[in-house]
Amino acid sequence: MSGTSGTSGTNQRTRLLPRASPPRALASLRERLRDTFWFAPVVGLTCAFALWWVLAEVDTKIVAHLQEEQAYEELGDLLAFAQDTRLIVTTISAAMMTFIGVVFSISLVAVQMASGQLTPRVVRIFVRSRISKLTLTVFLATFAFSLLVLTSYEGGGAADPRRITSVPVLQSTLTLGMVGLSLLLFVAFVSSTLRLMRVGPVLDHIARESFRALERQPGGEPGKAPLGPETARVVHRERAGVVRDVYVARLVRAARRRGVVLRLIPRIGDFIVPGMPVLAVHGGAAPPSSALRSAVSVGVERTVRQDPAFGLRQLSDIALRALSGSVNDPTTAVQCLDRIVQFLAVAVRLPLGPLHHRDRRGAVRLVQEVPGWSDLVDLAFEEIRGCAAGSPQVTRRLLAGLDDLLLLASEERRKPLLRHCALLVEAVERTVPEAAGRAFALHPDRQGIG
Repeated sequence: MSGTSGTSGTNQRTRLLPRASPPRALASLRERLRDTFWFAPVVGLTCAFALWWVLAEVDTKIVAHLQEEQAYEELGDLLAFAQDTRLIVTTISAAMMTFIGVVFSISLVAVQMASGQLTPRVVRIFVRSRISKLTLTVFLATFAFSLLVLTSYEGGGAADPRRITSVPVLQSTLTLGMVGLSLLLFVAFVSSTLRLMRVGPVLDHIARESFRALERQPGGEPGKAPLGPETARVVHRERAGVVRDVYVARLVRAARRRGVVLRLIPRIGDFIVPGMPVLAVHGGAAPPSSALRSAVSVGVERTVRQDPAFGLRQLSDIALRALSGSVNDPTTAVQCLDRIVQFLAVAVRLPLGPLHHRDRRGAVRLVQEVPGWSDLVDLAFEEIRGCAAGSPQVTRRLLAGLDDLLLLASEERRKPLLRHCALLVEAVERTVPEAAGRAFALHPDRQGIG
């Protein structure tokens, strides 16, 4: 597949299928597994059992070798070591479940506080946290491994080294090592959890995810290409949910084989139900359903992988909650505006508009609607502006952000920014009766009230 991208003469955004991109099925599976909390612990428990089985076999062979060599003194030393570690392993197996309970309690409290103070959308950050999954996995693996090691002590109490069959030396040593690793991970887990309970790191995480989603999208300016008459439609027949991602390669292949152009009707992030049209066909008959199976992935909530606008949605939600009367935290809203302006400062340089996916020969086969510049600006500022008129700290930061974006924006992209500036001035004039108060609230300041 071709790895180049170009722009058509009609000023539209185009994309050729990337040669080196990972298979979409694997990428989608990876994203789904990252949104679960069971996969890593199950893998850890499986690895713990396999590792115990291997070490048990090695310990048995070590004992058999020493007996063949009649090295009974060394065998006696191994017995003494095993008896010393048996009490430790027993204590570990009893204490690890309590330790796991502490980890779960910390996680649940952190999630509850973050979702209550920020937005429920940030819960996915905790669910996808690698350190949380790794900590729980190692703890469960240590607990299961210690229980399995206890079963290997059956012959450890024999007085005569000639009659013993197994001494769990390697197993006991590895158990102690896993306990040390668990303690280090517990410290890292607490540090990571406390960090994610602070506003700044959460906003930084959302912004970085959004930037990565922007980087995966090619450039281009908005435009409308003549697609020809619509000849058929493909309806959604699976469960209802949010459009999470699109398998572009499969849709392009299906359209190329039929000699048609497909147009994706819902955008990434739209909620669809069975019976709703998802694809419009231009130029011929619709591809068979087998060729379109799993081409549009639907889930219970939005993800940012192919949906950078979801990052703006989260930042806006956090700012709106901070500006609500029950929270009244304009400083958090200012921090959200910092990241919103940062996001738009990157997006303002990108060509935004319909995606035109091409086949290997350069023919357009799939047209996908994505948010344009005006859509992103409205999503970023519309709701915040409506709640910020009574908070001079937020209005000052909002005006400063709009001024910064006006400096970066091209002439055709200044209109939505100027519209929000005018609407903000009108809202402040209606809300603040004193002239001095209005002048103060409408003075741009990147720190709000520095």
